[in-house]
Amino acid sequence: MFDKVLVANRGEIAVRVMRACAELGVDTVAVYSDADKHGGHVRYADEAYNVGPARAADSYLDGEAVVEAARAAGADAIHPGYGFLAENADFAARVEAAEGITWVGPASDAMERLGEKTHARRVMDDADVPIVPGTTEPVTDAEAVTEFGDEHGYPVAIKAEGGGGGRGMKVVESADEAEEALESAKREGEAYFSNDSVYLERYLQNPRHIEVQIVADDPAAGSDGGSGDGDASVAESDVVHLGERDCSLQRRHQKVIEEGPSPALSDELRERIGEAARRGVAAADYTNAGTVEFLVEEDVDRDPSEPLGPDTPFYFLEVNTRIQVEHTVTEELTGIDIVKEQLRVASGEGLSVSQGDVALEGHAIEFRINAENAAKEFQPANEGRLDTYDPPGGIGVRVDDALRQGDELVTDYDSMIAKLIVWAPDREECLARSKRALAEYDLEGVVTIVPFHRLMLDDQRFVDGTHTTKYLDEELDDELIAEAQEKWGTESSAGGDDDEEVSEREFTVEVNGKRFEVELEERGAPAIPVPEGGAGGAGGGGGQRPPQAKSDDDGEGDSVDVAEGGEAIEAEMQGTILSVDVDEGDQVAAGDVVCVLEAMKMENDVVAERGGTVASVHVGEGDSVDMGDVLIVLE
Repeated sequence: MFDKVLVANRGEIAVRVMRACAELGVDTVAVYSDADKHGGHVRYADEAYNVGPARAADSYLDGEAVVEAARAAGADAIHPGYGFLAENADFAARVEAAEGITWVGPASDAMERLGEKTHARRVMDDADVPIVPGTTEPVTDAEAVTEFGDEHGYPVAIKAEGGGGGRGMKVVESADEAEEALESAKREGEAYFSNDSVYLERYLQNPRHIEVQIVADDPAAGSDGGSGDGDASVAESDVVHLGERDCSLQRRHQKVIEEGPSPALSDELRERIGEAARRGVAAADYTNAGTVEFLVEEDVDRDPSEPLGPDTPFYFLEVNTRIQVEHTVTEELTGIDIVKEQLRVASGEGLSVSQGDVALEGHAIEFRINAENAAKEFQPANEGRLDTYDPPGGIGVRVDDALRQGDELVTDYDSMIAKLIVWAPDREECLARSKRALAEYDLEGVVTIVPFHRLMLDDQRFVDGTHTTKYLDEELDDELIAEAQEKWGTESSAGGDDDEEVSEREFTVEVNGKRFEVELEERGAPAIPVPEGGAGGAGGGGGQRPPQAKSDDDGEGDSVDVAEGGEAIEAEMQGTILSVDVDEGDQVAAGDVVCVLEAMKMENDVVAERGGTVASVHVGEGDSVDMGDVLIVLE
């Protein structure tokens, strides 16, 4: 087993991985951005290293800085969690090439094969895994889209090769929409995944989202920490599936509630899907943990007491080459710690379980506790502080989080702040226990989607288990969500420390990029001055420091001059710039689109409120922006 693992992530998943390491007697290393210097994952780790400013591209997505932090800490493995670099095959290859550091995940070449969606479809097709009718090669023009629609019928889904979670996917209802949707999907693919290749699939009308958790041993691993000769191939017997999860409750293709086993599947269909996942993973020579996702055709007219039979069509969707947010559901059903299995495979110890050891007991549901206002189309919060944070407890209740009472909400990244996982002997009791747990969840100072979750536990379609992935977006009454938010919701509070008379103070210092905590006690003393730019570390001699970009914490460097009579066009929400449609010197009229901003899985046209000349452009394609950031200045 490893001696020290660096977790290349933040928040609750970083703490989740660190807890597994602690139980295995493995030391942990956190990495953090300037925005996360007081993050819960930093508090939990044995040591921590700053890897750059708040912008993810300059910190958590900086592969070189992460590997340098691992070297500086003497870590012998890197676990990526999910998100950020977790499915980046180039980063995996960088870690594999780093002397003395092991990648905790599938091999980079397997990640690359399955990360290319058209290649993954070919692999699954060859392994006799059903795939949705679609293209196995990228498409480049609108004519290919209309030809596909004429052959297979509309609607048609255009999907980005590197996409996931709905990003880079556009639905074409008719031939007239083909060209615009194609360009939009390619634009999102380039912005989010640096890959504008797209492919086509028939868009299913009533799909359920079913995914199978797998763990796969490495037959080439030896006693040297998993660096076998690489010639051995994965046999189906090396692959263990841990049952399925139903992730059909989604808004804009992003999951909000996941459960297992699926309330819609018969045992026969469940077994067919699980065995298909094992075949496909073995054919791809895939090792470590992963998830094979499928779409299952729901019969919207079926009796809820009659599950879908063994002849129900199901189709391969994609493979997630990492651990997933909802892995906790499977852990509660099986009693298997999936993170520990990842570490065992990567270290060369091999899986501790075989297929015959897997037995699913009871029912489990995971609720994502996002800092979002469901009544405002799930708009993410842009500020907040946990004035009160008292998570639920009791039998069958698990909370994965990293925040604690008094923490400021960090809005630079994903909006999920915690996960509530509930287990019970059967689904009916699990729903009842979930109601109790959500009612106990006491949060003040941060808006969350807890009211939405409480609403869903009384929603007949969800309780019956007959919902599809389109239910939230197309059928649920928005007024019900608004009523739930008004009844059970909380509001965001502004950040800042209101207590000026503090007797105990904790300071963070950095020495050669490594974080240290210093606690001081003072009685009646004046405030201790902090050097401009924040707490600095004492410079030092030896040791390697991860490369860090400089940031301007006081915000003075972000000011933009606007001439008298001019207009600064600002971002109305946090998001990513997909395109900039004007250049300096261009003439624009009122209502003209100046750029396109993606936020909450939707493209938003940013328009000029009045005409003028473009004086300056402050963003580029792919940039992340916060609410209030200046995008374009007109004169």
